[in-house]
Amino acid sequence: MNAPVNPKKLIKGATGDWEIVIGMEIHAQVTSQAKLFSGASTAFGGDPNSHVSLVDAAMPGMLPVINEECVRQAIRTGLGLKAQINLKSTFDRKNYFYPDLPQGYQISQYKSPIVGEGEVTVDVPETAETITVRIERLHLEQDAGKSIHDLHPTMSFVDLNRSGVALMEIVSKPDLRSADEARAYVTKLRTILRYLGTCDGDMDKGNLRADVNVSVRRPGEEFGTRCEIKNVNSIRFIGQAIEYEARRQIAILEDGGVIEQETRLYDPGKGETRSMRSKEEAHDYRYFPDPDLLPLEFDQAYVDDLAQHLPELPDEKKARFMSDYGLSSYDAGVLVAERASADFFEEVAKGRDGKAAANWIINELFGRLNKEGKDITGSPVSAQQLGAIIELIGENVISGKIAKDLFEIVFTEGGDPREIVEKRGMKQVTDTGAIEKAIDEVIAANPDKVEQAKAKPTLLGWFVGQVMKQTGGKANPQAVNEILKSKLGIE
Repeated sequence: MNAPVNPKKLIKGATGDWEIVIGMEIHAQVTSQAKLFSGASTAFGGDPNSHVSLVDAAMPGMLPVINEECVRQAIRTGLGLKAQINLKSTFDRKNYFYPDLPQGYQISQYKSPIVGEGEVTVDVPETAETITVRIERLHLEQDAGKSIHDLHPTMSFVDLNRSGVALMEIVSKPDLRSADEARAYVTKLRTILRYLGTCDGDMDKGNLRADVNVSVRRPGEEFGTRCEIKNVNSIRFIGQAIEYEARRQIAILEDGGVIEQETRLYDPGKGETRSMRSKEEAHDYRYFPDPDLLPLEFDQAYVDDLAQHLPELPDEKKARFMSDYGLSSYDAGVLVAERASADFFEEVAKGRDGKAAANWIINELFGRLNKEGKDITGSPVSAQQLGAIIELIGENVISGKIAKDLFEIVFTEGGDPREIVEKRGMKQVTDTGAIEKAIDEVIAANPDKVEQAKAKPTLLGWFVGQVMKQTGGKANPQAVNEILKSKLGIE
């Protein structure tokens, strides 16, 4: 994809500029009750080898049976990625030998995947750009088990609970050009999967992980030799791994060396990648059609029915928030990043000022939740409570300053905002007589400032602040402004 090179994305080496080229393979665990080819549970956290069927353990004569729910979820994901759905696909055996892969092969899809080419639109906050990342394919495959090396001084243990769990491998074209873009891409992809309900995106549990292909080149030249960084399980680590690997490759090339195609691992403790093995090619795996599984076939009506029942996805929701509520692209993007945040916003904004709702959620609520290490699902302030605070401001019952105090009370103590305002005497003062009295006191105490304000009207703000302080923040700011202008003779 030879788009014009953005100079800001280039890395300066000792001998000139370099461009990073990144392609991603995302492994997303399919949300389903059972595994891809057996009825064993996919629940996380069971005792070792407690969720293993005879099929998962590769006992002689045990045959795989496709789980239709996993197929449905893969098709729904493909539709969410605006991708080609292949009505006929096949399963292949990918041969390699690890202790945690009992068959000695992985059932995957090679030549005929279930989903073909698609695309993802990604907003990159750091550069304020919107990029399109092309999807090459999505295929279904089974996960391997897990080897555990730290429980015994001389032996390794194998837990097969994950063996046979359904994965979607989502392969992008090499369209990414910076660590920022890669992070934004994985974030957006995870958001789409969560909206669809096809993967929970929990990277801590290994339910979403990335293989990152990194190469460097001089701007405009052919692609360089790539190295694959395997199984990165954090968006932050993805960015760090790319930065380190790009600079490692640049240093080798500038020193006159060549890049060996290989598979590497990222060590977050040391902040570096290290060699794992030389990179295998497809022929190394000796792919061949799995003789135990017939081709996977369905008709267009099946796909159309799934498409009809898809939820509103982030891009559509963002466009609607901008048109229906008058939100900026940035605010709408923040709110739709998580489905729970978008739902919370719609509840707060229902019948109220959408922009005010967005401001309160993004600036006050999210800020406070971040401080407490909570997300929107654990918010102590409900949508109804926040909506009531916004209504009280709109009705001129409380000022913006009092609203922030009220929000803090609701966040820490709970309660009905209207009752709190009533019981604690938080209503703003709209009685012009009381406001005028406070203004007269401030003017009398500051005769020098009065003269300055007449010459320099911008000092009016200082007087407003003093009056608000005098009234405990309860005076109606609009009334204060108007009376002050009149008293000071400011137009």
